[in-house]
Order: sequence, then structure tokens, then C-alpha cells
Amino acid sequence: MHNVAYHRIERIAGSVISLKAEGVANQELAQVTSSFGTSLARVIRIDGDMVDLQVFAGARGVSTDSEVRFLGEPMKVPYSEALLGRVFNGAGQPRDNGPEVDGERIAIGGPSVNPAKRIIPKTMVRTGIPMIDVFNTLVVSQKLPIFSIAGEPYNELLARIALQAEVDVIVLGGMGLKHDDYLYLKDFLEKNGALSRTVMFMHTASDPIVECLLVPDASLAVAEKFATEGKNVLVLLTDMTNFADAMKEIAITMEQIPSNRGYPGDLYSSLASRYEKAVDFEGSGSITILAVTTMPGDDVTHPVPDNTGYITEGQFYLRKGRIEPFGSLSRLKQQVNGKTRSDHRTIMNTMIQLYASYKETLEKQSMGFNMSTWDQKLLKYGTRFEKEMMDLSVNIPLEQALDLGWTILADCFEPEETGIPSKMISQYWPKKG
Repeated sequence: MHNVAYHRIERIAGSVISLKAEGVANQELAQVTSSFGTSLARVIRIDGDMVDLQVFAGARGVSTDSEVRFLGEPMKVPYSEALLGRVFNGAGQPRDNGPEVDGERIAIGGPSVNPAKRIIPKTMVRTGIPMIDVFNTLVVSQKLPIFSIAGEPYNELLARIALQAEVDVIVLGGMGLKHDDYLYLKDFLEKNGALSRTVMFMHTASDPIVECLLVPDASLAVAEKFATEGKNVLVLLTDMTNFADAMKEIAITMEQIPSNRGYPGDLYSSLASRYEKAVDFEGSGSITILAVTTMPGDDVTHPVPDNTGYITEGQFYLRKGRIEPFGSLSRLKQQVNGKTRSDHRTIMNTMIQLYASYKETLEKQSMGFNMSTWDQKLLKYGTRFEKEMMDLSVNIPLEQALDLGWTILADCFEPEETGIPSKMISQYWPKKG
């Protein structure tokens, strides 16, 4: 029923309109013409001959006799090399006052790659951040959330990773962002010369809610196209909790039966279908996904982080402006950290064990215990570890970070106090003098 116009809307609820139509496909686009002009809409549910559409510009001005014309195709975004350095909204329209991009139009929200065609991840993504590179290495084609709470510098962390990660293309998707955060991300990348390899799909809190749902799909469709052309792509998404909240809002408007804490029952599969786009193509490029998930009230059992944990290969916890060594986990790090440098795993394990001992010593100190010589050494070590390796402003290559680890250990302890095998000590322990 391509290009047939309908003039009878049965129901209007929020930005969702319902009408009777035939031959319509799920996710198909339509044009809604009202007294406020023309807006795109997307089919979000079909029940018999009753079709529900989400109107991009909202249903303000839409009346029961407004015209609805189905376009016979799903949502598509343009693709060409000209996307690099540009900023778009969730619907793929420029928001940087630049020209429309001419190029192939690609459908968004397609299926993820057949698991049988995937190859085992084997390459690290260098970020220059020691807490990632040394302790929880990011691996090509990995999908990892950054669990955080409001107020933590997660957008600053994403901007740093976008600037420093050794990849070919960055696709940055923002959902429900404050306008200040959107401007910060754009200006930071522009000022530091990283915008030229970046494509941005940005949805701010004042934009239509349906565009929030389109951002991950548009970002991943473009990333997939770059990856099939041999590029290693890093997709950075912020914030997946806003994405889930947009799903919840639309589900409530459509009077769906809510699941846990009001979220729709398909929350898990909706998150999984996006994260599963992470892939390493044999003989071609790859997609790696890092996505911020804010935890309301720092509650990891909240439905969004809880479901995310079952889908992804570990997580980074961002607390007090640092990536927390306890709780943060990269389940794929062992695929690559045995091949970087022979001391990588030794430094990683030793420094974390000693940092755990430092935390115990801090507790003893706060309770007024006498500090032994060993405790004093741990206090010195912990302070240096936090300042020189955990601080997010530290930007050094992996090899330099490993050397720094040895230097900190040698400044705080005798070799035999660290529990490191003597073979490693003789090879790497800094020589005095």
C-alpha cells in the first residue's frame, strides 16, 4: 500500500498516533501532515489493521483528520566518507549547519552478524589510560559498559578515549544529553583535532524522544558500513539509561504492560540487539562498543545496569572520578595481555593485590591502630598509585605505564616484599643508583 494517504486518525496519545491501515511493515516510515507542517513518523506497533506510529516532532497540531502517508521503507541514514567531522541528530539530519550528505542511504536497526562468522578477539585497543590499558585491557570487538552515577566525569572520559584510542573511526552517539554536555563533547574533539575522524549523532534532552531511540541504531549502522570497508571503528554511546527511559516512556504511552520498575518487557533484547553489533570481521574492519550506563542512586540492581551486565564482556566502574580497580573487569583482557610484554600480567596482579592491602591499612588507620613499617610502605604506595596511575588525567602508552609500575614498586618496597618471581625481578626491577 505504498504511498497511500490516510485521513482518519483513531487515537492520539502523547507523540503516538494510531490509525487503521493495510500492508504496512514494522519500523516503516510515514509522513504526517498537520497544521504545524510535515513530520516524519515511525511504525512502532501493528495489531491487526491498527497501526501505532511515533511522530518525530510530537503530536502537537496533529488532529484526527491529519494526513498520514506511508513511505514504504524503514528509517535510513546517509553514508559516505563525508560523514567524518560532521554532527547529526538521531534522524540523521545535520545539526552543525553543514550541508546534507549525499551518498548511499543505509537502513538502520538491521540484524547483528551471524555468531558463526565472528572471529575470536585478539587485538588490544590502546587508549593511553593506564587503568584501562594495564589493568582492564579493551579488546577489538569487545562490548563494555561504563557504570557510573550522575555527576561523575563519564563524558570527559569518553572524550579522552575518543581522542586517544588507536582506531580509524570514532562514532559518538549521545542520548538525552544536556546541551552543555553536547557542546563540551563537540568542542573538545574539535579543539584537539579528533573531529576529523569522528561522526556524531547527538540527541539532547529537548529533542523529540523518538530520536533518542534512533541514535544507537544510526550510530551502529554507520559503524558497520565503515567496518565492512576495512576500518576499525570505536562506537561510544552515552547514556544507555536515557535510551532505556525513552523506551519506557513510549511503552507507557502505548499502554504496554510494564515489567520491572515500569520498563518494557523487551528491555533485555532491545539492549542486547544493540550491543551484539560489536564484531571483528575476518579480513576487514571491526566494531568495538563502549557505552555509558548511569545507575540511578548508584544501584547496580536497577534494571538497566542489571540487564546490561548479562550482555556485555565485563564493565568499567567510574567512581570518584577514577576507574575503580575493584569491580571493573574486562573479560577478554587475557586474550591480549599475554602478548603485550612479558611483565604485563605480573604488574597488573601485583599492583592490584598491594592496592587491596593499602585499602585495608586505610581502615586500620581510621580506627586508630598503630601503623607498622609495612603499613607505612603501603600508605606511601597507595597514594602514589592513585595519583600516578588511577588519575584519569594520566595519559601514557602501555609500555611507559608498565615501567612506571616498576618504578613505584621499587620506590615503596624491597623486591622480596612484592611476591614477584625472582626471574621477573632480575629482568625488570629498576637498578638503584
